[in-house]
Amino acid sequence: MNQIYRARAPLRLGLAGGGTDVSPFSEERGGFVLNATVDLYAQAILEPRDDDRIIFVAADRDETVELDSVPTISDIDPLRLHRGIYNRIVRQFNGNRPLAFKLTTFADAPAGSGLGTSSTMVVCIIQAFSEWLSLGLGEYEIAHLAYEIEREELKLAGGKQDQYAAAFGGFNFIEFGPGLDRVLVNPLRIKEWVRNELEASTVLFYTGQSRESAKIIEQQIASTKVESSPSILAMEALKMDAVSMKEAILRGDLRNYAKILQKSWIEKKKLAPSVSNPRLDAIYDDAIRAGALAGKISGAGGGGFFMFFVPPENRMALVRELQKHQGQVMNFHFTAIGAQSWSRSVA
Repeated sequence: MNQIYRARAPLRLGLAGGGTDVSPFSEERGGFVLNATVDLYAQAILEPRDDDRIIFVAADRDETVELDSVPTISDIDPLRLHRGIYNRIVRQFNGNRPLAFKLTTFADAPAGSGLGTSSTMVVCIIQAFSEWLSLGLGEYEIAHLAYEIEREELKLAGGKQDQYAAAFGGFNFIEFGPGLDRVLVNPLRIKEWVRNELEASTVLFYTGQSRESAKIIEQQIASTKVESSPSILAMEALKMDAVSMKEAILRGDLRNYAKILQKSWIEKKKLAPSVSNPRLDAIYDDAIRAGALAGKISGAGGGGFFMFFVPPENRMALVRELQKHQGQVMNFHFTAIGAQSWSRSVA
């Protein structure tokens, strides 16, 4: 009997403060982010092999890479993330001895959707390796390792919130900096009726328009290097929105939650020119006319998922209006569980 190892990690909705977790702003001024994970997942299946081969399969992207099992493989596309994770795991946890395996991955939302798919996948793959190699890594360790692989080793632009959301799960208020490595995850104890009301009042709409968050984030970084620029002022406002929204959710003040969500979308659009575009503005305007009280793009912007807050009695009217636009309304539930892994025997 052979063992097969599985892992999954939840995607997240960025509720407030997104962008303030991006370097150098977070290190210099400190960032606050409020996010919540949902029952959409990145998943990984790891099957050890005995033929000195490495096989990566991204089933949702229809990409397969087969390589010789050596201590270090080239971290190039396709499947650069998979390769980078392997190199770090072998170097740090396996004495630089090569591993042979087949790794299959897929996600419930595409890359560029604004739900943190890429970083969540990195967390998921690390979780799978931790299960196989009995590494016993905790949430902070997995999230920090995922951040280092993506941002420092592979030099992919982005922030820090996605890795920690995926590792911990649930509603979290996360503090970043000041300082290079300071990250503090504060899990929120949300009353059940508040969580239920938020689910009933939130409509997720995939615009069908994927985007490269790295380009938007690079614009954001450039614009925040100028002291007292509109982007810096917007980032400071987004930080305070995260604090205010945390308090609104804990108190069950969802009317104020909607006001903060609407304000945050206005501030977010000041971070970079490509955060919104005429199509996204049209979707937003139609949603408001259909009864939504507020809405914003989850993630860096430019496309991906819109999340709208709407009184439940107006929910179906909003759904019908959104169906006039090319895209998809996605049902979801909030989940309190972060990255998980398990194994099973196979013949």
